[in-house]
Amino acid sequence: MSNQKPREIAVRALRCHENSIDYIEDILEKEFGRISIPTVDRGLAQELTYGVVRWRATLDRLIDQKARGSTQKPTLRILLRLGLYQIFWLDRIPNHASVNETVEMAKHLGFGQQAGFLNAVLRGYIREQSQTERLLEDLKVQQPSLGFSHPEWLCARWEARWGREKTARLLEWNNRPAQIFARLNTLRAEPSKLLSQWRDEGVEYDSFSRDWTGENLVFALKSFPLLRSLPSFVQGLFYVQDPSTLLAARALNPQPSELVLDLCAAPGGKTTFIAQEMGNRGRIIAEDMAADRLLLIRQNCTRLGVTCVEERQSPSVNSQLPALYDRVLVDAPCSNSGVIRRRIDLRWRIRLGEIERLRKAQLELLDRAASQLKPGGTLAYSTCSLEPEENGEVTQEFLRVHPDFKLQSERELLPFIDEVDGAYVAVLVKEQ
Repeated sequence: MSNQKPREIAVRALRCHENSIDYIEDILEKEFGRISIPTVDRGLAQELTYGVVRWRATLDRLIDQKARGSTQKPTLRILLRLGLYQIFWLDRIPNHASVNETVEMAKHLGFGQQAGFLNAVLRGYIREQSQTERLLEDLKVQQPSLGFSHPEWLCARWEARWGREKTARLLEWNNRPAQIFARLNTLRAEPSKLLSQWRDEGVEYDSFSRDWTGENLVFALKSFPLLRSLPSFVQGLFYVQDPSTLLAARALNPQPSELVLDLCAAPGGKTTFIAQEMGNRGRIIAEDMAADRLLLIRQNCTRLGVTCVEERQSPSVNSQLPALYDRVLVDAPCSNSGVIRRRIDLRWRIRLGEIERLRKAQLELLDRAASQLKPGGTLAYSTCSLEPEENGEVTQEFLRVHPDFKLQSERELLPFIDEVDGAYVAVLVKEQ
């Protein structure tokens, strides 16, 4: 396999991403589906692609310093970003190899006339590597949005809320590769069975616990074969899920024999954990707007051995629905600002105006949940947002409109404190 293959895949994915509304993760998966490559090459292609997307603002700052006002065609700029990323963020590739292979890639893609410019920019930065590395560190202090490669408006609002030091910790967290966690499926296995099987399958892990997870439920995966190829995965012994997502189901506190509604259920991580908490007894209605996403819920339920879930497409907003449910979970669509580490290009997609639009949708979902909840029932509202407009402010506005509800508890998980994805959960109880 040519050493260029991972770079070719990265360039194709990044070129497609320039003109697509698809997420970079989905684009890269399509590229992997077109060609079979060794795991090590797949890992390098992913590292290069994700790294260039994450660090785009910082990479462009470096390019503009050398370009002296000249503009580049999109593909040439991608190649410059790719070469600079390898020089400053990827220690495992020697600098001379990064330059040579990036220049060869440019020639292969029809940029032979610009190969000299590309070579000069990259070699210039190799000569200035130490001072450039100091510049990059200084940028983190002087211009965090450039130093950590995030939108300036988002950095400013976070700094106004938490201060410079905590914001820097959050930005640094967002730039780390996301940790993969596995949640034990107690409907299929005890901890000892799963861990024994993992040892046989070559899975290395660390134990992980928080006050809302307890012991022997969540494990941080360190080294493993392709997860979907593992017998333990196929047998449904675990589900891949960040620990933050378990807080909402635990706060909902579902009981066996109850009727529970999960309003925004796909792909089914919280739904199947609720079923696990209920011992697979009672009944859970799992709704989602998109019919194709209901299939994901069914597939996950089947693999995990969950039999108490019924999938259902969400009714229209204006539907009059009876108050049947003991508990309702509203895991609302949101800006996802708490999972920027996990959603690689989200930082470049998020918009301030979108937060206000989503807030309206969140309140509509809560209104519908309130109408479907029995007197004395429990409603859990959750997001993976860090923004108060989508979290506490939504809860307070809901309570103003629904005086028959009381706030039982409210909690926010912050990556720079809790070391998990960001999340918000409010528990509201309807009066008898």
